[in-house]
Amino acid sequence: MSEEKGLTNHEITIALEGGSLLGPFRATWSTEILSDVRELSRDYDAFLQGGGQKRFKYHLHDPEKHISHSLILKFEHVTAIYDRVALSDH
Repeated sequence: MSEEKGLTNHEITIALEGGSLLGPFRATWSTEILSDVRELSRDYDAFLQGGGQKRFKYHLHDPEKHISHSLILKFEHVTAIYDRVALSDH
């Protein structure tokens, strides 16, 4: 099983201009669970490398607590995204 298909548990914290923090938000990603947790980090990284922001709304799903977080972000006001991933023991 490849890492891309495995279950990953994320904790996302977003830093904004001026020092405010959003989160942490717990979110799970797998091929069976639709969640934008990986896309958020990838899109922000592309933005930092000079790409334009194409998307503003992200859904982060935490099936353990039955919560869905909806984030609407303008990357020009974001200073950092911290993605803490719980790794499984193999």
